[in-house]
Amino acid sequence: MRGMVRECIVTPSNFIYPLFIHDEENNQAIASMPGCERHSLDSMLKEVGESFELGVKTFVLFPKVDDALKTNLGVEAYNPDGIVHRAIRMIKEKYPESIVCTDVALDPYSDQGHDGVVENGKILNDVTITQLCKQAVSQARAGADIVAPSDMMVCCLHLLKHYFTNRRLSHIPVFIGWARQGNS
Repeated sequence: MRGMVRECIVTPSNFIYPLFIHDEENNQAIASMPGCERHSLDSMLKEVGESFELGVKTFVLFPKVDDALKTNLGVEAYNPDGIVHRAIRMIKEKYPESIVCTDVALDPYSDQGHDGVVENGKILNDVTITQLCKQAVSQARAGADIVAPSDMMVCCLHLLKHYFTNRRLSHIPVFIGWARQGNS
């Protein structure tokens, strides 16, 4: 009887698989997340294939960027040859029916370890939002199906939609409110 009256059915197609990636040849355990690892791009592609076989076809990418590439402005975030952009293209080329989401945030790219551009100990909201918009646009152009700002910057969503509309990318969905480990 429960099967007849239940309101929700959860299947593998409802899941979004978080993929932690880095530009190393081997996978690396993530100490703060037991059982999780950072994948090389080749391993990531294999993981996507195995997930596809199980019915999971949506993925979100979380990069570990080499410290040498980090800056206060996080310019690596919108490098078309950066790790996220290459990962998007690899997944979409081999699994065109996949849905690839990206986390729009500067902290993986920041030498300050923060989600925003910092000057004199303060976050520069307007500068940060411009950088985040550049990141989201470049990820969409690389083939991301969904962009998801997790930065919590004031007015980010409004300006991101404006950036997308002006660049003929308004068909790309924007998810807000990603739950992130450690957020309260």
